[in-house]
Amino acid sequence: MANGTQYNRAYYLADGIYPRWPVFVKTIRQPVGPKQFYFAAKQESARKNVERAFGVLQARWAILRCPIRQWHENDVASIMYACIILHNMIIDDEGYSAENWAPEEGASTSHGIATAPLQMGVPRSNAYLIQRFADMRRETSHTTLQADMIEEVWNRRGGRGRA
Repeated sequence: MANGTQYNRAYYLADGIYPRWPVFVKTIRQPVGPKQFYFAAKQESARKNVERAFGVLQARWAILRCPIRQWHENDVASIMYACIILHNMIIDDEGYSAENWAPEEGASTSHGIATAPLQMGVPRSNAYLIQRFADMRRETSHTTLQADMIEEVWNRRGGRGRA
């Protein structure tokens, strides 16, 4: 929910190199006005925090380095929650020295790892996948989502009436 509009799709915080799709909430390159400046600062800060946290998880668990486009959203969420919980349990047990963890010798942490394709959940129909693929590429939906996110972030700040 953003600015009173219900969105039924997950999105990623992204920088300027990504396309204008509604699955990416991008920063504003040249913000105009206080709402856009505030949104750009908050979006960039959150994006950097997420990148750092996800990088730590990807280094520890190879399943997070695999493509997930064909997985069910519930499966992706369960995998992410499990990895986050396990990470927190390791930190609780071993302390923050566990953050200096490195993969065992010979193990790779690169994104180019050769892995067998994973089959998760019940297969979806081709028509469903094609429609979903098209929906996530609608530029007009990106513009609407970004405008709603700017208003939502500004309103949460307490900026009503200060445009």
